[in-house]
Amino acid sequence: MSEQIAGWALSRHGDQEDYRKRLANGVTVHARWDGTGTVEAYVEPSGIGRTITSSHKEFRDKEAFFTAARLVVDMAANLPSFRTGAETHAVHALTGEVAGSVAAAPGSGALPDAELTFTLTDGRAITLVLGEDQAHDLASSIHSLDKHVWSEQREERPPATEAEVPDVSEVDAGPDTAHELMTVLEQRFGVTQDFMLAHVDWSAVVVVGEPAVSTLLDRADELAEAVAPRWFPGATERPGEYWVVLYRA
Repeated sequence: MSEQIAGWALSRHGDQEDYRKRLANGVTVHARWDGTGTVEAYVEPSGIGRTITSSHKEFRDKEAFFTAARLVVDMAANLPSFRTGAETHAVHALTGEVAGSVAAAPGSGALPDAELTFTLTDGRAITLVLGEDQAHDLASSIHSLDKHVWSEQREERPPATEAEVPDVSEVDAGPDTAHELMTVLEQRFGVTQDFMLAHVDWSAVVVVGEPAVSTLLDRADELAEAVAPRWFPGATERPGEYWVVLYRA
């Protein structure tokens, strides 16, 4: 039964693991592990094709075995094509604009590597498997680009100017609760609580009696500004008198 691990086709036969990676230029890399490991690169078909390289000794350390397999792939991928009628290097068949961010995660296979997943604007998702040295080279290259390409664009941008911050230290937000409203009426208009009635749910405060009502009616504009925005005043005529009612918005 075959499975895919970090770009390798893996077949298991008892304790033996066979890893194969077929490259676009007609080269296949075969790595076998059964407690010790061997690596071979050959031109297809296997057994008939020409062997390009093979390990002269068996690897007894699995990490060293995988490192050797990766090095062979790096070497073989840069060889000219061995397919009939084609003598050029393997072409880059996948090009596209990356959408969103790049996902980076530890490798999911048996190799100590990293996986970078790119989502392209055409809907394709591509995962690149990198070894430690490759990941370091990539990070160094991107840092170099940032230093010599994007940094120039940043330097060309006009310096950001500090936005003027308005002084709000003297801004009065107006009373919120009924108790705060009653405090404003007493401190700014001299209307004490003796002249005030309140609804049970505190949704309105009623001012009755003189001189409190006349004072508030004469200073109606000032009153409306002082209690805004959560309260608004109104006058109600009652039998033989007027009331000033302040409603909560």
